[in-house]
Amino acid sequence: MQNNPRLGILLMIATTFVFAVQDGISRLLAENYNVIIIVMIRYWFFAAFVVTIAARQSGSIRAAAATKQPILQIFRGTLLATEICVMVSAFVLLGLVESHAIFACYPLLIAALSGPVLGENVGWRRWAAIGIGFVGVLVILQPGYTVFAPAAAIPLLSALMFALYGLLTRYAARKDSTATSFFWTGTSGAALMTVVGIWYWEPITAHDWQWMATLCITGALGHWLLIKTYEVAEASAVQPFAYLQLVFASAIGLFLLGETLRPNVAIGAAIVVGAGLFTLWRSRRASA
Repeated sequence: MQNNPRLGILLMIATTFVFAVQDGISRLLAENYNVIIIVMIRYWFFAAFVVTIAARQSGSIRAAAATKQPILQIFRGTLLATEICVMVSAFVLLGLVESHAIFACYPLLIAALSGPVLGENVGWRRWAAIGIGFVGVLVILQPGYTVFAPAAAIPLLSALMFALYGLLTRYAARKDSTATSFFWTGTSGAALMTVVGIWYWEPITAHDWQWMATLCITGALGHWLLIKTYEVAEASAVQPFAYLQLVFASAIGLFLLGETLRPNVAIGAAIVVGAGLFTLWRSRRASA
């Protein structure tokens, strides 16, 4: 473990850019193919990558798979796979800009749920920031206005699922190594998507297979960069830069996919990100 915050920040910026590109490709493919098929193929590649990395870190596949809490690990992996399906569906229905603006509230959900799930103490300042952040979500959603639609709840559901996944990952870390959790994330998700997705199979054109291959590569590259990020710097130092995925994904949506940025989405996203950065700062101070 190194301690190089500058390198860690650069790697996190690269990570968010790669994941934003992955989201853009997912949206393009999901306009023509079933979301479940896209996620299934992506998970096949991801599972192979995960098994390789986890086995390398643990010494063998058997060592990587050894867990004291198999039900929890399987639930985590299947939860993440389901969350990805939900979020890609949101990309198609709402676009990258609005979906990521709403999804950006997931750190606030983690902070809010860390008490009941992990027994962590959340002070009044962080509760205030959580409340302000959700005001930002309401600004984006505009409840009671014609822009608000049931589809807007989909990325919010995705954010809730991802927050729960993050909390369960922290809970699993009390007994299992990072390599073990990473192993189960890929394999259980791939198993679920294969069992479900095989029933939705449809032919994919040669041109779209190129996009699919790029999607798989960006997925593996993004996770590899994320691993390297946390190897060279503390999570608290680089986590605020994870919000750049919202910036990159919005840029792809605006300039490459022809999406628009409504004023309420921009204002609401700024409120959500500001509240999220404050909760991260308070969390860092509390653990110092």
